[in-house]
Amino acid sequence: MGKLGLIIRREYLAKVRNKSFVIMTFLSPILLVGMIVLIAYLTKVNDNETRVVAVLNESAYFGDSFFTEDGVSFVQLRGMGLPAAKDSTIAMGHYGLLHLPNLAGPDQVAQGAYFYTREVPSTAVLQTVESVLEDDLRAYRLESLGVSQEQYASVRQGYDLNTETFSGERSHKGINEFKAIVGGSFGYLIMMFIIIYGGFVMRSVIEEKTSRIIEVIISSVKPFELMMGKIIGTSLAGVTQFLIWILSAGMLLFVVLLFMDIDPAILMQRPGMPGLDQGLADSALAQDQTARLVIEEFIQLPMGMLILFFLVYFVLGYLIYSSIYAAIGAAVDNETDTQQFIFPVILPLMLAIYVGFFSVFSNPHGPIAVAFSLFPLTSPIVMLMRLPGGIGEGGVPLWQLLASLLFLLITFIGIVWLAAKIYRVGILMYGKKPTYKELYKWLKY
Repeated sequence: MGKLGLIIRREYLAKVRNKSFVIMTFLSPILLVGMIVLIAYLTKVNDNETRVVAVLNESAYFGDSFFTEDGVSFVQLRGMGLPAAKDSTIAMGHYGLLHLPNLAGPDQVAQGAYFYTREVPSTAVLQTVESVLEDDLRAYRLESLGVSQEQYASVRQGYDLNTETFSGERSHKGINEFKAIVGGSFGYLIMMFIIIYGGFVMRSVIEEKTSRIIEVIISSVKPFELMMGKIIGTSLAGVTQFLIWILSAGMLLFVVLLFMDIDPAILMQRPGMPGLDQGLADSALAQDQTARLVIEEFIQLPMGMLILFFLVYFVLGYLIYSSIYAAIGAAVDNETDTQQFIFPVILPLMLAIYVGFFSVFSNPHGPIAVAFSLFPLTSPIVMLMRLPGGIGEGGVPLWQLLASLLFLLITFIGIVWLAAKIYRVGILMYGKKPTYKELYKWLKY
């Protein structure tokens, strides 16, 4: 085994045998699953809560409009005035009181209506109450124009335009966003891995530098071999930890959700917009159809290709950033001094996540999305957001993918070469806080 292999083995074993590494490897999945289960449980409890709203209707309108829906239950109050209704609502512990005054027409009643609560009312409850009044007001207005309830229901039906590519493939609304989320998940994993394990590389260099062990090691190996050995050994330890996290967290989550009888789909639910019975039925049907389309699109995703390019972009992206982290660790004497250099390093990663999502969501082939998928410091994330659309017609043009990989490879070689020059000088520099000007001088040595 060559010197590089020995360094990789030493770094790998040093990381996996570290007590904090072992503890976090097995504790993190438990904490993650616990957080997910807690959110699911609290969501389930919250969805089961029904707020009771008392209704004092003194008018001749909206009489049969209020029924339990979307977590709001209505109770009719009769034979009392507004002050007595307020006292009764408070005494019964109801959420609020809706007062509809006795006025000439439905528009006047709605304008004069008030909703009384102990504190600022929930937006969801307000939307439910307002939607009931809005639907009935539309029905009354259309009825005055000679439109029946059946005709009104048919008018309210939604419409979705059929879409299809020129090659004859069906396309669906929102699929670009869905594909960007799938690719963005891969990109987010890369970003988190770079930040966590790039920091490990930096701290490892600082520890060996401050303990002067580096002076002994550097006498028998080249600085470049030492730097690459640290990067690769730490990344292998990180991959080991990630695999354990994914497998153990997945199995643990499945067992816990099954044991607690919690439906994982509850985490993806959104509060529904209230409306008429037919509207709710149409909405539920539309959501079911959308779910089926999403599942179909997920099955049709080129997962083999995505995983392949995830590994390629992951390796190149990690090596680029971890080389920069290693150079920073060699340039400073303690972790506090790294703060002035860290932000410029993670800034491209942050831009890739946020700008990438906004640009790829709206236009995956637009100039911003293309530029960020070609720029080497952001391409590992943004290109993965675009790749679920495929390669070639309708997806990422082949030349853009090849150009992205070429730029990334050239940048990797250049960054590693520059980082090795800083590393070679910095690991033997003590007692001086480096500046950007000093780092530039080191590159000339």
